[in-house]
Amino acid sequence: MLFQDTIDITFGDLLDDLEIPPLSSVKREFPTEKIEDIEQVVWDQMESNFSGYDFKEKSICITAGSRGITGITTIIKTVGAYIRSKGGNPFVVPSMGSHAGAKAETQKEMVEQLGMGEASTGIPVKSSMETVVVGKLYETMNVYCDRIAFQSDGIVVVNKIKPHADFKGDVESGLCKMMCIGLGKHKGAMTFHKQGFSQFKHIIEDGAKVFLENVPILCGVGIVENSYDKPCIIEVVKPEHLISREKELLKIAKKNVATIGIDAIDVLIIDEIGKNISGEGMDPNVTGRPGSFLKEGFTNIDIDQVVILDLTEVSHGNGAGLGMADITTIACVKKIDLGLMYTNSITAGILAPSRLPIILNTEEEAIKVAMKICANQNKQNLRIVRIKNTLELDEIFVSPAIMCGVYGKS
Repeated sequence: MLFQDTIDITFGDLLDDLEIPPLSSVKREFPTEKIEDIEQVVWDQMESNFSGYDFKEKSICITAGSRGITGITTIIKTVGAYIRSKGGNPFVVPSMGSHAGAKAETQKEMVEQLGMGEASTGIPVKSSMETVVVGKLYETMNVYCDRIAFQSDGIVVVNKIKPHADFKGDVESGLCKMMCIGLGKHKGAMTFHKQGFSQFKHIIEDGAKVFLENVPILCGVGIVENSYDKPCIIEVVKPEHLISREKELLKIAKKNVATIGIDAIDVLIIDEIGKNISGEGMDPNVTGRPGSFLKEGFTNIDIDQVVILDLTEVSHGNGAGLGMADITTIACVKKIDLGLMYTNSITAGILAPSRLPIILNTEEEAIKVAMKICANQNKQNLRIVRIKNTLELDEIFVSPAIMCGVYGKS
């Protein structure tokens, strides 16, 4: 057994003086603007850009990443339907770098489970880890592209545009990264990550330029979500405008990021982390704890102890992000697939997110130990916050110390 069922630990009376305070629900409101009819918007965007384009008998690749995106099934299905209506032959290619264990079959399975496969969209999936070199950066660095995608007549790059979990720049997580790292498969992901996140603000944009010059990119479909994880912008962007428009959309996306809204927390309890929530399981743009340790540009929040209680099922055992917490539970750790998690972190070139925090038997033990060791010596008046995950922050739960101090209620 990789992880035992219980930890043989004797607390004695160490935790007896601690009582988890009652947590009160706080409802929070963020901008709610969203797209009501995703199918119509996508169709209209495709038509406005490709009404005169000859798709007849052309093989068109549509990218499918590993992030959870609200409405992604409808988006990909509609793009494919439009291409078919014009006589083209769409197919989906997993575009997720090294995720899902860097294996063709498991990447295909992830595409299916995320609602982007043939069962959900009616579009066939072609999965392979084979790549071709499509150019070089700085004369020495190869830029790779999925062989099947490269051999198509055109590629539609689909991705959510959002702040990255490890670096800050003019382009972060979006269409450019989907090309360089997503379509780059394991080789491409390894090559880019080997340069270090401190270089990403340069190499992602430069790598995207190599793609746009040498790969049959037909267009990008950029998705921006509101604070409730719902699409508020979906744009089809031609290759010549892809980089400049992504920069503009990223600025909008950053304004839409929901935050906890509390500057100092003694104990943050997070019910779940996962790859469908953030590339690092829990979004550093919320917690202020990037795995790269490049703090510049991330939220300025002081959290003493972070407790993780669970891992989402759709993460398939990839517990990357646990390493940025302080304490977790056996129940959470037993869901981890070390092979998947380590492959992801080794490829990314940062091991911190995949390290294991202190593991305790129960949620109660985990929370009480966090309370015991946090720096605040007033254990009866700790600032405790509990959230479901770093995406869903419209309702948070806070201790009396925060309710009184921040929200002015007794």
